[in-house]
Amino acid sequence: MLSYLLLWHMARISETDLILNDDGSVYHLNLLPEDIADTIITVGDPERVTQVSKYFDRIEVKKSKREFVSHTGNIGNRRIMVLSTGIGTDNIDIVLNELDALANIDFQTRQVKDGLKSLNIIRIGTSGAVQADVPVDSLLVSGMAIGMDALMHYYQHQNSDPEIRLLDEFKSALPAGSTFSPYIAAANEALLNVFALNIPTGISISAPGFYAPQGREVRAKTTLPGLMDAISNFSYKDQRITNIEMETAGIYGLAATLGHRAISFNAILANRITQEFSSRPLRTIDRCIETVLERIASTL
Repeated sequence: MLSYLLLWHMARISETDLILNDDGSVYHLNLLPEDIADTIITVGDPERVTQVSKYFDRIEVKKSKREFVSHTGNIGNRRIMVLSTGIGTDNIDIVLNELDALANIDFQTRQVKDGLKSLNIIRIGTSGAVQADVPVDSLLVSGMAIGMDALMHYYQHQNSDPEIRLLDEFKSALPAGSTFSPYIAAANEALLNVFALNIPTGISISAPGFYAPQGREVRAKTTLPGLMDAISNFSYKDQRITNIEMETAGIYGLAATLGHRAISFNAILANRITQEFSSRPLRTIDRCIETVLERIASTL
């Protein structure tokens, strides 16, 4: 086993497995290793990057490519980065792998570095509640997330026995005829203990789309009209699904697989049960940003 790990550590990563730009930056994010911080806030919307970085005392790096916009700077003496991921776990696959490469791959030798670095990845995103008693404009932390996409089926990963039992119960509660193969991933316990203090936590669903995958119908008809009822009615050992969004399960799963620490904050802009939508979404998101930055400044 030791010789296998040594060979793996010394293996050269090919130019097609890890693509670099002409300036040496990683392909999609357009970032150099020195551009990132150990604490990284991810947001979906590129325009939300400035909503976060306006609170920085100083911004030293501003870069963008496609939907990936990043600002790196400081709050006090703490270096911090905010990065937009775009929507969905397909983008999370790119973002998490390229952030890990920036932290843990020597771009000159194309080999894994000695002494792997663990990043703090903190998602600030919007979400819809699937329980009537989760108020619109509130803040909720994802203790666990169930992915309805396929991302983590492409990666070797491990779950605890309680997670496996919860996932099995959820699968059995899905509507008859469903062909889903969901996966489950948890927030980093250390970050959860620090950041979720006095904030409600719950189980999030990460959907692979916004409309039918989240039970919406505009013109195209869903094949599973009972999906949202199954999600909102699910419970297991006093645990329930609280909200639905599109990235958290992928972030949690890949972060754990790569040895990073992740936590996801959800600004609840809608309640799917009461059919209410926020009248002040920007203020709700801004309050979430302020809360997260205050906790980073005081704890990390």
